[in-house]
Amino acid sequence: MSSLSTTHFHIQADLSHWTECQRVGEIIKSEINHLDVLINNVGRSEWKSISKIDESFFNSMMALNVASYVSMTNALMPILGAGSIITNISSIAGKRGSLNNSIYCASKFAVNGLTQSWAKEFGPKGIRVNAICPVLIQSEGLTAALIKPDAPAESIGIIKFMNDFKNSQSALAHLPVAQDIADFSFYLSSAEARSITGQCINLDSGVFPQ
Repeated sequence: MSSLSTTHFHIQADLSHWTECQRVGEIIKSEINHLDVLINNVGRSEWKSISKIDESFFNSMMALNVASYVSMTNALMPILGAGSIITNISSIAGKRGSLNNSIYCASKFAVNGLTQSWAKEFGPKGIRVNAICPVLIQSEGLTAALIKPDAPAESIGIIKFMNDFKNSQSALAHLPVAQDIADFSFYLSSAEARSITGQCINLDSGVFPQ
């Protein structure tokens, strides 16, 4: 653990391992006795057709995209209480399937299921739980995943794919950016959102209206 200031800390860990999540939880619990906001935001995208999926791929995707949310929340439950907020970063892939993307979609459907179940489980303790479901947020990791074999930008390139997707799918003729997720996470953590829990809310510029 390294200190970024007198009140901020950086902890390096591989959250695809349950024991690492528990270790991080122990460090956090040694520093504070109440956690106001937990944002579960870790994962990776990778497209594969079903014929190319093996046990290692399946397990690694589920370990990072799903089990890490469970293990971190489990580790921090002792310091979550009345007024605490849990926000799970999910995806619109957790609401609809897409070509060659079955395991990623399954992992995000699972995150949405966790969100809805935890809202019922933790609500009596005064803890709110929601999920944000973004559409494609361009990042280094997503860009690398989109141009791999079986991925939608493999044959046309990332720039054309993102432009075509924006122009054909977005109601607003633009796609969200990372700051939009940060801003919405802040809102869900505020008193203004006190009656919102158990929701998996699209942040997608109208790509998937519901």
